Amino acid sequence: MTPTTPPRPEPEPAPELGLAAARQLLDAQPFSRLLGARVTAFGDGGATLEIDIREDLYQQNGFLHGGVLAYAADNALTFAAGAVLGPSVLTGGFSVQYLRPATGRTLRARATVVHAGRRQAVTRCDLLTVTEDDEETLCAVAQGTVLPVTTRSS
Repeated sequence: MTPTTPPRPEPEPAPELGLAAARQLLDAQPFSRLLGARVTAFGDGGATLEIDIREDLYQQNGFLHGGVLAYAADNALTFAAGAVLGPSVLTGGFSVQYLRPATGRTLRARATVVHAGRRQAVTRCDLLTVTEDDEETLCAVAQGTVLPVTTRSS
């Protein structure tokens, strides 16, 4: 009789999240509430986050501060990955390339998962400004790596 290796258990699928759950997760972040960020789309490996552009978010030249764009990219990238990996994720790293000054009514960060595995997801984000006429202008792009996290017991 030859020894047999027991079959490996199938990995658990990521918990199904919806737009309402994504909004609750974002609302649990005090900094996101401070900026007035909102999730407007979520699921199928993508997420869209929006922030109303207002004067207290400008830098000294009257444009939206780059830190606000970086925040929006970070959260949109991570939410997009969370749509695939589940709600317990952290940004492993990301980069932003600023293309033009951000002006308009709304900042829209639209992120999608480029590739996802068990240990990480690579995501891409377009950062767009939106005018009063709903015309979008690309002002920055970002790419990042998002990692699933497991809670540790004491």
